[in-house]
Amino acid sequence: MSARNFACALSIAVALGLPGVAAADYPEHSIRFEVGQAPGGSTDVVARLVARQIGEILGEPVIVENRTGNSGSIAADFVAKSKPDGYTMLVVSSSYSINPSLSNLPFDPKKDLAPVSLLAEAPFLLVVRPDFSAHNVDELLKLADAKHGALTYGSGGNGSSGHLAGALLSQLSRHEFTHVPYKGGAAMLAAVAGGEVQISFTSLAGSLPLAASLIALAVTAAMATVPTGFSGLPPSGPAMPVTPTPTSTPARDRRPSAMASATGSLTAPCVAINSAGTPSSSVLASLL
Repeated sequence: MSARNFACALSIAVALGLPGVAAADYPEHSIRFEVGQAPGGSTDVVARLVARQIGEILGEPVIVENRTGNSGSIAADFVAKSKPDGYTMLVVSSSYSINPSLSNLPFDPKKDLAPVSLLAEAPFLLVVRPDFSAHNVDELLKLADAKHGALTYGSGGNGSSGHLAGALLSQLSRHEFTHVPYKGGAAMLAAVAGGEVQISFTSLAGSLPLAASLIALAVTAAMATVPTGFSGLPPSGPAMPVTPTPTSTPARDRRPSAMASATGSLTAPCVAINSAGTPSSSVLASLL
């Protein structure tokens, strides 16, 4: 599956700025990836895959740190306020673009951080336990109608892509579902597998650890073995990295090519830099 078709979005944000340092000198020490989601979720999985590849390419370790809370905004605020030297990056999911609409943030996502490159995209899967009474979307909606809002769907937290996907399903189908937020995608999927909640929207990557315990009723992108079932839902969630402003040329010059090389060997991909040094459209085109 190509990076373009692997549809669940992640982003990376970094603080850039090392005036007077040659691009060849970057990096001089380890790089840190901040992840605003809990370990085991799709964002965390992709971050660790990409970090390992980038570390091998650049010759310095890339350390992944989970700084959870407030749908990823705590990690984003940390990176926005970090030193813009190219050594602190934020890997974000689609919640990064959702959060400004849900709450007042302590940073400006448009001015303080800027995208570097796409890391990954993945389709949303609607998953249930194998013994769930509905075997397709039509049966699910009939069950929801009979239950009058008693059916629950889990998500990785309020404002997450899974939360909004469930809300959109409810709105489009005009059937009521009760949202139950969890502290991360891994905890949410464990809850579905354990029967605490009935259904959930998750990414393909996030569902793999529990593939033997869950089945997909539908997917938001065309796949050979699963019906799409959702004409009104977006086909994927976006993944994009961002960095704090201002950004210096050295780190900016070297990171995009390293990330392009790293994600080229994976089914995942997106990176961003601060607005003071956003790559040209031709450079971005070569990354995607």
